[in-house]
Amino acid sequence: MIDENLARLRAYRNNIHRYQRLLATQASDLERAFIAKRLEEEQAEAEALVKATFPFSLPALGQSADAAA
Repeated sequence: MIDENLARLRAYRNNIHRYQRLLATQASDLERAFIAKRLEEEQAEAEALVKATFPFSLPALGQSADAAA
């Protein structure tokens, strides 16, 4: 299961990078809007998958456990 989720995360990451590169090119307003929408969708899906796959968080260095929660 974790291997499948990691493969999906790689695919999302690759898609996100592709859309970011496409936004840096010359594109029409319609194309740019479509790419931006797809980028937001991919980022949201990747974030949801990360939260589902790794449901814990660690406090940053220098933070107390109470401040991280």
